[in-house]
Amino acid sequence: MKIKITLIITILFYGLQANAQDKPIKRDTLKEVIIISTRIDLPFKENSRTINIITSKDINNSAANNVADLLQQVAGVDIRRRGTAGSQADLYIRGGGFDQTLLLIDGIKMDDSQTGHHTMNAALPIEVIERIEIIKGPAARIFGQNAFTGAINIVTKKKLEDTVSANMETGSFGQLNGSLTVGKEFENSSIIVHVGALTSDGYRDNSDYNNYNYFLKGVFNKKKQPIEVLATFFDKKYGAQNFYTPISWGFKEYEETQSSLLGVSSTFKKENFKITPRFYWKRGQDIFLLKRDDPSFYRNLHITNKVGLETNAAYTSDFGITGFGIDVSRVFISSNNLGNRNRTMANLFLEHRFKLAHDKLDITPGVAVTYFSDFKFHAFPGLDIGYQFSDKLKLYGNLGITYRIPTYTDLYYNDSSTNGNPNLKPEEAFAQELGLKYNSERFTSSVAIFNRNATNLIDFVKPDVTATKYVATNFAKVNTKGFELNTDYRFKINNFNQTLSFSYNLLDDDILDQNKDLSRYSLNTLKHQFITRFTSKIFKNVRQNIIYKHAERTIGTSYNVWDASIIVDVNKFSFIATANNIFDADYIESGFLPMPKSNFMLGLNYKVF
Repeated sequence: MKIKITLIITILFYGLQANAQDKPIKRDTLKEVIIISTRIDLPFKENSRTINIITSKDINNSAANNVADLLQQVAGVDIRRRGTAGSQADLYIRGGGFDQTLLLIDGIKMDDSQTGHHTMNAALPIEVIERIEIIKGPAARIFGQNAFTGAINIVTKKKLEDTVSANMETGSFGQLNGSLTVGKEFENSSIIVHVGALTSDGYRDNSDYNNYNYFLKGVFNKKKQPIEVLATFFDKKYGAQNFYTPISWGFKEYEETQSSLLGVSSTFKKENFKITPRFYWKRGQDIFLLKRDDPSFYRNLHITNKVGLETNAAYTSDFGITGFGIDVSRVFISSNNLGNRNRTMANLFLEHRFKLAHDKLDITPGVAVTYFSDFKFHAFPGLDIGYQFSDKLKLYGNLGITYRIPTYTDLYYNDSSTNGNPNLKPEEAFAQELGLKYNSERFTSSVAIFNRNATNLIDFVKPDVTATKYVATNFAKVNTKGFELNTDYRFKINNFNQTLSFSYNLLDDDILDQNKDLSRYSLNTLKHQFITRFTSKIFKNVRQNIIYKHAERTIGTSYNVWDASIIVDVNKFSFIATANNIFDADYIESGFLPMPKSNFMLGLNYKVF
């Protein structure tokens, strides 16, 4: 193992040295990217927050075939998978819980009122993604509740010209994936359609799955007032062995989930004013069986619906840019365990960006005022500050109060080992961050330190070591400190662009001091996370990826995982080979579930046009 690592590092070192005198490489991916996940649209380099961007080029070159695996390559993001191919994956940012990160699709909030376990069920097929914006740190004043430790906005492609592409993959554990993506441009409209299926026999007992993806995006009336329509439907059926119970219990758990979204929006622009109204409907369905072959033994059925109307606007004046918006929604849940319940939510947002000191200093105060029919009014202010020393170097800081209201699972779920708590209070935190960004054609780097003081954190805990049930509890005050470093170095070999990336995230919290041996979810924080990636192109039609991930969790377990991929382009065909966990690391990301040993995928992509 050490020999192989040393060999890889040696190759990279000599590659860098041999090309140190090359002309600078133009970077055309991030400087021009406009961050659209806020009301005030800003170029990437002008934003005074820690934001990571995964571009469509990054996605095409990655060794990942779904969003969950893709996000595992980002430091500060902890994806704890219970199965493969994104069958179920929990999303964490900077040590927060899986209910504390908000997922958005083209700016539409995809929070799940039942449980954050289903957040990633709404993630899109990578073939239709333009980029992914990862916003770290307190974001309640921008997005509202659930953006407790950060938010992830998946931006879909605007158009695919006149394109038809088909993709087929097969590999270990009987994996067989197929998809078809069609893009068509008309005189006054455009459309993107994607259908896909992912199946597997499973890498261990009762871990098989059948997942189906459907995606439609259309832009109509483009010549006058464009109207954008987005529709998704994702259906997942999978063996859930030990997802929620210890191995010793011996149940053959099974789960089926559905996630769908319909969104209609348009943007009106007039001189210095922009307004974007949007209607959306999100539906989720979850069926869980404790015994797969005996549905009558124990069965949960939850159906949630969220209907919302929001309007976001921005006005530019001599005093800066003012962003404001309102989001009104209603949530309904029908469940044999949680009951039939509903909630009305209203969010009002206001922020203003000042530019001072010859436009070098930017100050953006903002506030979100929220109303919940069952948790009443809350106000959450925040502040972003940045100073641009030069076109390449920027110092920034932000602080804010952030929050999360309990899910219906937190409040009302009951079974033989779990009790909800209808008396829970919302979680709150005061978070601060200080960072530095550097961006040049050859080198990009960012470093940040952050602190979060949280109160009323919710976890399922045992009241004492003799208790048999976990009870939803606002258990304590928790302080989380952290450090994050991200670097990209771009160079050339044989006149082909190469990228070497390093990222590191350190987390230090005091959960163990307060809650040892009693917590169900909170103890598995990533204390050390190191990720390096070498994306290379040695020959004209051949691209390679090598990805190394090191993780050390608070409870002391650590593991090292190597992934790699190679893509060969021949005319309209792309041949893809992907190897995951190359050196057979033995590790667990969540609960009791061992992750797959070394496995591979072979794929073929064909573009008709």
